[in-house]
Amino acid sequence: MSTRATEPERASGCEDDALGAPERGGTPGGLPETDVKGALTRRTLLVTTGATLTGGALLLSGSAARAQSAVPGASGPRERSLADTGQRHARQPNRNYRPVVVPNGSKLPWKVVDNVKVFHLVAEEVEHEFAPGLNACCWGYNGRVHGPTIEAVEGDRVRIYVTNRLPAATTIHWHGILLPSGMDGVGGLSHKSIAPGETFRYEFTLRQASTNMYHSHHDEMTQIGLGMTGMFIIHPRRPVGPRVDRDFVILLHEWRIDVGTGRPNPNEMTDFNVLTMNAKAFPGTEPLVVRQGERVRIRLGNLSPQNHHPIHLHGFHFRITETDGGRVPESAQQPEGTVLVPVGSTRVIEFVADVPGDWALHCHMTHHMMNQMGHAFPNMIGVKPGNLDAKVRTLLPGYMTMGQTGMAEMGEMGMPVPPNSIPMLGAQGKHGYMTVGGMFTVLKVRERLERYADPGWYDNPPDTLAVAASPDELRRDGIDVNAPAPVEPGTPA
Repeated sequence: MSTRATEPERASGCEDDALGAPERGGTPGGLPETDVKGALTRRTLLVTTGATLTGGALLLSGSAARAQSAVPGASGPRERSLADTGQRHARQPNRNYRPVVVPNGSKLPWKVVDNVKVFHLVAEEVEHEFAPGLNACCWGYNGRVHGPTIEAVEGDRVRIYVTNRLPAATTIHWHGILLPSGMDGVGGLSHKSIAPGETFRYEFTLRQASTNMYHSHHDEMTQIGLGMTGMFIIHPRRPVGPRVDRDFVILLHEWRIDVGTGRPNPNEMTDFNVLTMNAKAFPGTEPLVVRQGERVRIRLGNLSPQNHHPIHLHGFHFRITETDGGRVPESAQQPEGTVLVPVGSTRVIEFVADVPGDWALHCHMTHHMMNQMGHAFPNMIGVKPGNLDAKVRTLLPGYMTMGQTGMAEMGEMGMPVPPNSIPMLGAQGKHGYMTVGGMFTVLKVRERLERYADPGWYDNPPDTLAVAASPDELRRDGIDVNAPAPVEPGTPA
């Protein structure tokens, strides 16, 4: 029997439906009601089996189950472990979880076949736009970079077919997911690599609720460096904590794409010049749109080849509610304004968007907020060129010395650049040119929304916008802009 999922495949995972619309996607039936912690007592075993020897054997199995359940993120025994009973729990989906939103991204469609959720991933070359003006030939899944987000529920039995249309062998590793060794996706160790033209079947039961990832684990430097990554979200069977209104997924990545070229260089180890959120560099990133008062969850994953990313949210404090291993107990949730997402890790933050406005969300490594920034040029800060420009123009018409006061003017001037390149590209904001790029996006919080489409720039209420100070204001408050800048010692005299 085959039942097609209620959620159609979308070109973009960013929801644009009306507020309050019915949720899409679904979950299968519940896990067994038995609590493995302390439920398998000798008395209950003797009653249910009627045999002391059988009861002793099951008690031993129960001990193994208790040991497994102590593993962070695991809600049941690992498949084919001593405690695994062989029961499978995937059934016809219901609608009792909030589907994730993938800005600039997509989600993988599924269908149910004999109580198993069935997915199909296709590894292939993909022509991808990182930002307006920069395209590259990458490797991805199902025509997308990064691959579509997989969304399922704790207890689901999943069957994922992987077809290889690449010119090289590949595999998929289900990063952070507890499963049998033979399904783990490390080429040559877990199983044979998937040769070009072959289709492999991965199948396992989801024994956890967590934010996970997937990626190639064959020739990893090349294939991850070319974009073969994606997110794998496992919703809890029984939700824990306050219900969220908006649940965003962002995968962080970094690339080396030399100016004027059309393919990422996967051999780069240190000098990455395109930094992305869901494979887009600002100004190509879509905003995160929420209504004032909504509870927001942002799931962050990092499959960058080399760098950790401290992600900073302006305007709000949040709690880190999940790590790779699942939910953090409420007593251990840290209030933060910046969350460090290490390479190969996921972090989940939650907050209430109680203040309207346009708020930056970005990596706080400053060179990660620049597009195609290189390191092979001299420090020009403070240089006084004098009449150098006029002399050089006799040899190079149009020459202009730049960088004496920083890098901002390079993007704003819109100078000619080589084809298919975005060095120093920023974007025009409501109040002027934004000298940011790369791993940067905007959280847009609005008091009223009819839809989650981009509402445009925020209209600041009166007296809530920083403006140039007037002479009367300076005089009123005794500010002399020509006097020496005031400062006091940091320690008492």
